[in-house]
Amino acid sequence: MGCGVTKTSEFNKRCDRAMKAAVLIQRWYRQYVARMEMRRRYTWNIFQSMEYSDLQDQIKLYNFLGYLVDNFTPSSSERNLISHIFRENEVCRDAEWERYFSYTNIDVPDIYSGPRLTFPLDMDQAADLVEAFKNKQQLHSRYVLQLLLETWKLLRVLPNINRVSTCHSKEITICGDLHGQLEDLLLIFYKNGMPSLEKPYVFNGDYVDRGKDSIEILLILFAFLLVHPGDVYLNRGNHEDHIINLRYGFTKEVLGKYKMHGKRILKLLQKIFSWLPLVTVIDHRVLVVHGGISDTTDLGLIARVDRHRYVSALRPPKKKNASRSNLYTDTAINEMIFCKNRRGSLTFPKQFGSRDSFQRRSLQDFSSTVARTVEEELEVRRRQAEFSLSSFSMSHRNLNSLSSESDPDSSENTETSNEEWKQILDLLWSDPMSQDGCIPNEIRGGGCYWGPDVTEDFLNRHNLQLIIRSHECKQDGYEFCHNRKVLTLFSASNYYDVGSNRGAFVRLGPDLVPYFVQYQATSMTRGLSFPQSVKRTEHTALKVLREQLFAHKSQLISAFQEFDKEKTGLISLNNWASAVEQVLHLDLPWRVLRPQLVSDTTDSMLNYYCWFRDLALKKPSSENVEQTLLETLYRHRSTLETIFRIVDTDNSGLISFEDFRQTLKLLSAYLKMEISDEAINDLVISTDTNNDGSIDIDEFMEAFRLVDRTRLESSRSLQMFKQENQDQPQEEETQQTADYASPQTAVSQNADSAGQQTADSPDSQAADSAGSQTEDTCHNSLVPPQ
Repeated sequence: MGCGVTKTSEFNKRCDRAMKAAVLIQRWYRQYVARMEMRRRYTWNIFQSMEYSDLQDQIKLYNFLGYLVDNFTPSSSERNLISHIFRENEVCRDAEWERYFSYTNIDVPDIYSGPRLTFPLDMDQAADLVEAFKNKQQLHSRYVLQLLLETWKLLRVLPNINRVSTCHSKEITICGDLHGQLEDLLLIFYKNGMPSLEKPYVFNGDYVDRGKDSIEILLILFAFLLVHPGDVYLNRGNHEDHIINLRYGFTKEVLGKYKMHGKRILKLLQKIFSWLPLVTVIDHRVLVVHGGISDTTDLGLIARVDRHRYVSALRPPKKKNASRSNLYTDTAINEMIFCKNRRGSLTFPKQFGSRDSFQRRSLQDFSSTVARTVEEELEVRRRQAEFSLSSFSMSHRNLNSLSSESDPDSSENTETSNEEWKQILDLLWSDPMSQDGCIPNEIRGGGCYWGPDVTEDFLNRHNLQLIIRSHECKQDGYEFCHNRKVLTLFSASNYYDVGSNRGAFVRLGPDLVPYFVQYQATSMTRGLSFPQSVKRTEHTALKVLREQLFAHKSQLISAFQEFDKEKTGLISLNNWASAVEQVLHLDLPWRVLRPQLVSDTTDSMLNYYCWFRDLALKKPSSENVEQTLLETLYRHRSTLETIFRIVDTDNSGLISFEDFRQTLKLLSAYLKMEISDEAINDLVISTDTNNDGSIDIDEFMEAFRLVDRTRLESSRSLQMFKQENQDQPQEEETQQTADYASPQTAVSQNADSAGQQTADSPDSQAADSAGSQTEDTCHNSLVPPQ
């Protein structure tokens, strides 16, 4: 009997130990999962904060340039440089545009091995086009123009609101943002089938930018639209906008692939983008829109607007008037007409007024303050020419003196135009939020944030049950909000980095119940475990964040010194987090990110000079160019490149010295800082590497490129090893103590730059995959001299 009690006691002890071990393992695992989820979330926050911050910069730049065009006199050299991007309402008939876009004089050489299109297109030709692009072939510019011209003709007869019906034999497939990622579109067709009578599709905008195959995606979608116009529906997104394309890569892509006819292709695409339908309604119950809605969205008004007038949704269209003076050509008038709606629309930080007085969007218009007819505008110009009033202040007084004499009918038409513009802006740019209400979308800089109450009211007013929108990257490819009445759908997988997110598309049958299909369009993610995927994505996000810290060195030091009154070079970690947020305005959890960004502290105090050395911030390499100027150019390199693309009116990729100087002057005015003529001249001299009197935009921008110092040194070691084995003389390398390389330095790096691209380049994602899984930190520097 005693023996049995002993065995039972031992069994119970073993069970207790096993239970305790199980509890410990479970606790450890839960903590591990929680840590991984925390890392995943802050990585995601970094990517989104950087993306939205860049969008803000783009809109602020566009507002600034619009302000110059609206207020500077025609004699202003800065205004002449940029006015062409605002000529959105050229006075030309469609027949005249068709002659401009004519392809008949473009010959296709016999050696061309790509697809040859004949019109009208059929399904076989569309499928062949998909296969050709899959095999990295390029469509000849003659066929590109012909395809785009036929698409433009078709879009001009389509309504603003697509109406789609389901039946028992059909499912409608809806796709979100693709952003130039052809692999995602091909994978969707592989999984779901190509568009056909049995497989209708709705594509919800943002086909272009960021990815490297935007033009191919457009050509495929337009081809299927021509073959099946009743089964392929295309909505406009906020990136179907030539102003946005200047910054995010599509303009550069087209001009790179079609050097001879790229300008005509881009102009025709501007027309096509403006004619894309705005929304799609399925079975009178489901609204498909790219961005979202606001508390003023009215589908009845949207159905009536002249959508093609809104070439760029960032700016209200210029008002036309039939009674134009014969003394001026159409082009001259177009340059002279001020956009009345932009006065005072720069998005500078300020307190908001009441909801009744504030138009609930960042791109505000103040048309009531400046409204006049074309004749009055021309009279202003004649007075300016007569009295040589070239200064801004004199021009400003003349404008205000005439604003009170405006025609009431003109003011009424302007108000109607503004209301239409606000409707379109909200459709393309808005985002949902969890709180009730409708507020300006200050994160993006355009559109609004709308809450569940706005959704409920909109659905009730229009007898709808669901809103499907895109516009935001989601980690699983889709996400419900507002009591499952708003669905965000995103179809570009690996958007920020390989493994960062899935793509998804949704099928809707007659019951209108969503069926989701998720995917990732790269094989690289299949061999990665969840921790490896998180670690890889985290590495890329932290690398991008370090680049931002690197670019704001001067501002950060000033902010640190505000806390370090005694100039000891030490600040507390809490003060470090506060100062970084104060400078970068990214709204990130800096205290959580601190262990990843700050590695060496003493008694919870950070030596910020040593911290900058850890980020590989050394002395400048160029003795002739001011370090502060180089730092400023790097920090605002995207804005600088956008201005370059605007100034490069002939799309040659080259700009003159004088245009370069004017570009830097524009940048200095935009940033409210002084750039001396001497500093500009030094930069011009160091930039003209081949002494041809012009500046190559791509080579100049390549000079302001951050690379991983560790990978750079590894690459150089390998290069030196190869040279030694070939018994070639090896020149002694200069000391690598550079912050910023001068432009001539970076030119010599072009041959080795394939594996040293920035973090948001698709090619760099593949090249960095191996090292990024093992490294937790990355020291960044601009390319040092060889």
